Amino acid sequence: VIEAIRQTAENLVRYPDPLATAFRIRAGEVLGVDPDWILCGNGSDDILTILTRSLVDTGEMIRLPYPSYILYKTLAEIQGARSEQIPFNEDWSLPQAFGDGHDQLKLVFLPNPNSPTGTVISREDILDLANRLPCPVLVDEAYADFAEFNCIDLVKENPKIMVSRTLSKSYGLAGLRFGFLIAQPQMIAEFCKVKDSYNCDAISIAGATAAIGDQQWFNNNRNKVLETRQRLHDGLEKLGFDVIPSQANFVWCTHSSQPLKPIYEHLKDNRVLVRYMDYEGWSDGLRISVGTDEQIDACLSLIEMKV
Repeated sequence: VIEAIRQTAENLVRYPDPLATAFRIRAGEVLGVDPDWILCGNGSDDILTILTRSLVDTGEMIRLPYPSYILYKTLAEIQGARSEQIPFNEDWSLPQAFGDGHDQLKLVFLPNPNSPTGTVISREDILDLANRLPCPVLVDEAYADFAEFNCIDLVKENPKIMVSRTLSKSYGLAGLRFGFLIAQPQMIAEFCKVKDSYNCDAISIAGATAAIGDQQWFNNNRNKVLETRQRLHDGLEKLGFDVIPSQANFVWCTHSSQPLKPIYEHLKDNRVLVRYMDYEGWSDGLRISVGTDEQIDACLSLIEMKV
């Protein structure tokens, strides 16, 4: 990745490829799709923005599960649209109402795995959902490389299903800002009319292309994250936390008797940053990202002081 960036940096006098063709070809080889099924963006947030601008008009509606990624609701507000937040069931499955039709419903966001919980909706349920809904379903797979399955092949089964990906998580390139969408070609062609002309710069295209081509590094990194995630899960359970089995690169934990805000503040005071979240209608919790072994040891030791 560094070498690809270095070589590209020597020729920045030229505009980048507006379609990021090199990445689309390489990603298509890795993921088993044709390049014209891929749209690239300045991070997957850019992809979400393009979809919202393309599919949703003022006064129309998007749907999302609750709690989940806050940007979905923000994008609806920017577009002048309404957002319908439907709470998960207690077991983090989706209620039947999530698949109900509505005249004004134009786009459904479904993070899978979900944030902050790391839980997943099955492929069968997603396909059933798409078959029932009257509009496109964006399966946000920002964390799917850490999960047991993904939904890329479902895009071929139902044209309403789209999948977004990012290189920020499993490829460790959050600072590069590169994401992409997998959808059927007729959808990609329409989204290309809406995206900014040069939404991906030459350096990010070069770095992303090199990264997705290095599957040995990717697999080694993924395996390490999965091992450390299990160790973090087990360590938190030993300290009395209720920990949801995660398929992301973080864990979500709650505690039946200990207040979590003081634990969060204690970690922050000791320069260990986790996410404290308190959602209306749900118990508060901590979302702890999987770091290095040393970082996880430090985090668990500090938590142990407070429980």
